[in-house]
Amino acid sequence: MTKKITGKTKLLGVIGHPVEHSLSPVMHNAAIAQLGLDYIYLPFPIEPHNLEVAIAGFAAVGVVGFNVTIPHKQAIIPLLSEITPLAQTIKAVNTVSRQNNQWVGTNTDIEGFIAPLQTTYKQDWSQKVAVILGNGGAARAVVAGCTQLGFAQIHVIGRNMQRLEEFRNSWSNSPLAEKFQVHQSEELPKLIPQANLLVNTTPIGMYPKVDESPLSVEEIANLPTGAIAYDLIYIPQPTQFLQQAQKQGVIAIDGLEMLVQQGVAALKIWLQQETLPVEVMRQALQNHLGLGE
Repeated sequence: MTKKITGKTKLLGVIGHPVEHSLSPVMHNAAIAQLGLDYIYLPFPIEPHNLEVAIAGFAAVGVVGFNVTIPHKQAIIPLLSEITPLAQTIKAVNTVSRQNNQWVGTNTDIEGFIAPLQTTYKQDWSQKVAVILGNGGAARAVVAGCTQLGFAQIHVIGRNMQRLEEFRNSWSNSPLAEKFQVHQSEELPKLIPQANLLVNTTPIGMYPKVDESPLSVEEIANLPTGAIAYDLIYIPQPTQFLQQAQKQGVIAIDGLEMLVQQGVAALKIWLQQETLPVEVMRQALQNHLGLGE
């Protein structure tokens, strides 16, 4: 059944450039339909030089809230009236809501990332070691998430020393600065045997380069028993990295769950509702991606 849009329908959306590939509309509109609410979630392609005027336009037409994706996650910060401490810490906003005629920015990527680690795979992380591959924007949310879970050690691995230094220095005013160490890829082999959680935040292995993996089969074989391999990529499912991890008997989590859970966290803010149809959102994405069981 097609949704009937009227003058009362409330607007939600996602901004990015490009944004036509975003899966957020699929997931959010499925949830809205299930809840029987008069909202619609739309993708808005906005070029960087139009960001400020677009956000002013959103206020003028009464947009309730929106997600923010590449390349606007940092550029949007000066245009908002308030930013949650979490978003300030990682210097990136992915969710904006209209509150008291002002834009408030937060970041639900952290909540999305830690959700499966707090529920399905819950354990005491205070004695555990996390190893994070990559030092881009996604790695920032993962560092913040691992800190929140209370990991004993967090190691960030990158290829370029200068970028690693920049990554470390960008946290210099944050209490999180003490919580993690950065290393170049050469040090990875000695960290793998200690890694209770290994997270891929790089695009290696993402469609169309589905045969690639950030680690060799030999490296994955050195993961300790009971370790978790977590790939933020969700196409293909599972990635080469996770396929190899599963062969080693390692627990595998893919990026689809993080996508669903950060979406759930955003909807809770916009709709002011605690109970959301998570399974409907997950299923809508799997069907859309042709992953239906």
